[in-house]
Amino acid sequence: MAKLGPAAVTICSSAFVKLGRAQSSALGYPDLPIAVIPHPFSSLTRDEVRELSAQCAEDVARLVCDADTASPDAAAAIVKHSPSAERAALVTVSDDLAAINTLFRERRWGDGLPVVPPTVERIEQMLRHTRRAPDELIARIAPGFGTATVERIAINAVLAGCDPDYLPVLIAATKAVAAREFNLQGLQTTTDPVAVWLIVNGPIVQRLGINSGVNCLGQGTWANATLGRALRLILQNVGGALPGEMDRATQGQPGKFTFCCAENEARNPWTPLHVERGFAPERSTVTVVGAEGTMNMHSYARHADDILRVIADTMAHGPSNEYVHGGEPWIVLSPEHADILHQFGHTKDDVKRRLWEQSKMAAGRMAPEDMGRAQASRTGVLGAIGPDTLLTIAPEPAGIGIIVAGGPGAHSVYVPSFGNTRSVTREVVCNA
Repeated sequence: MAKLGPAAVTICSSAFVKLGRAQSSALGYPDLPIAVIPHPFSSLTRDEVRELSAQCAEDVARLVCDADTASPDAAAAIVKHSPSAERAALVTVSDDLAAINTLFRERRWGDGLPVVPPTVERIEQMLRHTRRAPDELIARIAPGFGTATVERIAINAVLAGCDPDYLPVLIAATKAVAAREFNLQGLQTTTDPVAVWLIVNGPIVQRLGINSGVNCLGQGTWANATLGRALRLILQNVGGALPGEMDRATQGQPGKFTFCCAENEARNPWTPLHVERGFAPERSTVTVVGAEGTMNMHSYARHADDILRVIADTMAHGPSNEYVHGGEPWIVLSPEHADILHQFGHTKDDVKRRLWEQSKMAAGRMAPEDMGRAQASRTGVLGAIGPDTLLTIAPEPAGIGIIVAGGPGAHSVYVPSFGNTRSVTREVVCNA
């Protein structure tokens, strides 16, 4: 009797077959059988789910027995041993901007906006701002686990319109998004409208002219716009997260074009973010955050207690991934609000603790199905969860991120996170 080797099957709902096929192909396993479950199934009764599960089990058994598949380890081996030193290929195209942009649209190498042609000369100029070899591997980018070499980072930086001296920031950001705790695999393939937000700290902010003041999360500053855009292109072109394929965002958000600012350290009455995270003030860093969007909080409150109360009230909302999983919410305090909190004697840790306590939310504010998700995710830590259980927005007060940014005005911003992600800070090393 012939001995059957191990086989692999993936299971997808019908709406995500394209994602399953794209990712298995990217991992070097294009013929992986797929067991398909009709979508949607979240509205089914328990009996219907039980019947569907039984059918799925039969499909999996049939596919395993019928398919001539290799071991799942083979796909991992392909990824592990794929050449990290592979150089980018040259593409010849007419010296016409319209023709170049047409090519990029056809090949889905852009983000829907016009691109800067990544000529050999422009890439070489970019690479002069690092001593790293062009074929040095910086990270593998989920979900396709493409090799983000220095050269490929530079190519996408040119595409986005970055100045050459922005390259070290992008190298650090690319390292950061690949950290395990950031959960790039989840962020890149989720139906959530999550974007990667870059926060830059340290002397490089002034050197590159990154906006930390008026309209720092908006348009108008070259560095902010092109740095955020370049990282998105890296996530798409190297990581393979094409919209509608491996990127499955239900609606998405404008922050997926670009999302970048600096902290306004000159107006911060407390320790800036990078120093809080253990870096010397004279060092420069970039922090990546899995952000679901922004919520404006406009308050003329003159007392610290009122500011904290209205911010905490804003953070607590029923359809929230953060209460389901225990997330990492972020607050961008305006200098005016930060000054009031400081004048009332609050440290940054005090603010985090007060917001953590005051934003606790009864699990019953969630839809029953979402409370069930929270029970599955957090019962091991919080114990039994019922409608009256007070859920915390983060596992502990330190899990709330705070920066000071923006210009004059009584506006602060709540930035909810994806939930299953933790921000990562990496040092920006210039001329290295």
